[in-house]
Amino acid sequence: MRFTSFSRVLAAVMLAAVPSAVPGAASQAARGLDEAWASVAAFFEREVQARGIVGASLLVIHHNQVLGRRHVGLADRAAGRPVGDRTIFHWASITKTVTGIAIMQLRDRGRLRLDDPVVKYLPELRAVHNPHGSMEAVTIRHLMTHSAGFRGATWPWGGDQPWHPHEPAQWEQLVAMAPYTQILFSPGSRFSYSNPGIVFLGRVIEVLTGDDYEVYADKNVFKPLGMHRTYFDTAPFHLGADLSLSYYRRGGAGGTLDPARTDVDTGITVSNGGMNAPLDDMAKYLDFLLGNPSRQAEYDDLLDRRSLEEMFQPAVPITDHPTQYAMGLLFFRERARGHDLIGHSGTQNGFMSHIYVHPSSGLAYVVAFNTTVTSKDAEGRTREETREMDDALRDEVFGRLEPEATGASR
Repeated sequence: MRFTSFSRVLAAVMLAAVPSAVPGAASQAARGLDEAWASVAAFFEREVQARGIVGASLLVIHHNQVLGRRHVGLADRAAGRPVGDRTIFHWASITKTVTGIAIMQLRDRGRLRLDDPVVKYLPELRAVHNPHGSMEAVTIRHLMTHSAGFRGATWPWGGDQPWHPHEPAQWEQLVAMAPYTQILFSPGSRFSYSNPGIVFLGRVIEVLTGDDYEVYADKNVFKPLGMHRTYFDTAPFHLGADLSLSYYRRGGAGGTLDPARTDVDTGITVSNGGMNAPLDDMAKYLDFLLGNPSRQAEYDDLLDRRSLEEMFQPAVPITDHPTQYAMGLLFFRERARGHDLIGHSGTQNGFMSHIYVHPSSGLAYVVAFNTTVTSKDAEGRTREETREMDDALRDEVFGRLEPEATGASR
């Protein structure tokens, strides 16, 4: 794929940042960094444009320093407004990692245990049909590892008409459907990605704290990290002009382009996928996930590093994905060319995004696209071209970077 060349250039950028004991190496590394980043920026722009993506942004950090960022294309095609430093993207399911952090905060403060039955906090779920046993067997931990046995879709009824809500607006709607919901397999026996499970975790947070989920996350995650331009659902008035719109392109780069819904409200599913933020705020989030020695005491006040690393540990195996091999506590474990990575993706309403961190090497990146591009292969099967691009970036950057950087630092 064409991203092979991109990854080599990006690897060169990262390698240039690795300290060396050779005299004069620092200045040489700085020159190499400048030259490599110029090549990365030019190549990334060509690739995004060639694939018909309206707008995209990439940010790479190494040892808690931003190595470079590149914005390509338009945040609003009709208005001709370009993507820039202030552009706000929708991060969709990456929100789940914030929900997981909130649950761990409550665990560490003695408000819950991960092995508590979910019905201890949400008795409404006793109405769910569980052919595998009692609903008492479904725990908080099962929800956090996508192993509780709930279906994948939050709301699999309707949602396909422009006048339908983007997602169910009220908790009572999910409660009403509980008697029509079933547990699909024995809880804890296997992985199966489930959006409603994370909605239930958001509701647990509300029940225990008395705060709306959005208020709790803002007070206890975003504000402590200085993510002051991050918000949930529809944009506040002062940030509306920075919002990226989103698009669906069907038929590949030359296919039809349809606008997605604008500035959507994810309703009761906000804990599952309602976060919006610019890349600068996401860089602060990556800094927290990587661990920054200069701020670790401050970060530990938010969530003890040991608890965060507990979230990263493999908990439930994933057997049906080419790179994801295990689910932690709302963080995926993936293996790219033998190297273990921690991350999460987000796909919703025309947006696609990814975060990846590799704490042992201090490497991380975040990428966002405001266009979902699909086409058909020779057999007529749908190809998700934006995801292919996303996957290639992950494989090439981390697959080539870590061993070469280790060798260069000897």
